[in-house]
Amino acid sequence: MQTLFISQDLWDAIENGYPVPESQEELVTWTAAKQKEYKQNKQHDAKALLFIQQGVSREIFPRIMQAKNAKEAWEILKNEFKGTNKVISIKLQSLWKDFDTLIMREDESIQSFFSCVSNIFNQIRSFGDTIEDKKIIPKILRSLPVKYDHIVVVIEESKDLSKLTLVELMGSLEAHEARIKRFEQPPEQAFQSKINIS
Repeated sequence: MQTLFISQDLWDAIENGYPVPESQEELVTWTAAKQKEYKQNKQHDAKALLFIQQGVSREIFPRIMQAKNAKEAWEILKNEFKGTNKVISIKLQSLWKDFDTLIMREDESIQSFFSCVSNIFNQIRSFGDTIEDKKIIPKILRSLPVKYDHIVVVIEESKDLSKLTLVELMGSLEAHEARIKRFEQPPEQAFQSKINIS
């Protein structure tokens, strides 16, 4: 939603709010330019609040119904769904632990494993922490099962890991996975072959 507000030049109204007179008498004492700016800010805020109200489901709308401005509505949603700074810190600790202990299962596909990795680091980023590909790529290479050891060595020796992208790494690993599957013969087929030979 932040992208919508930025594209409509409304993000400042949500992030910072705007000066509001304490009473009608104070508003009258403001200069004409300041009153005009206040009116424009009020319109921007109303537009932003409208977008927020339209963007939430019926179940969530009652939570922000009493909000008097976009900043207040946004803070309610942010605290409710993202959490307070303490909650965010705890969630980040949990996500970093998940990232650090992540290991690909023997029967798991590269695509499935990359989905898990992407899910974790996207959540980390959504909570405002940074995680660079330079940290993700070595972790992925360390987390692969033994059957990928030789391709890991090839990747580490032949490519500059600081410049390697996740998409390139995934492509290399998926190509290797396809090659492994092509040469693997299921036990049922191997047994069938022996019966036919004898």
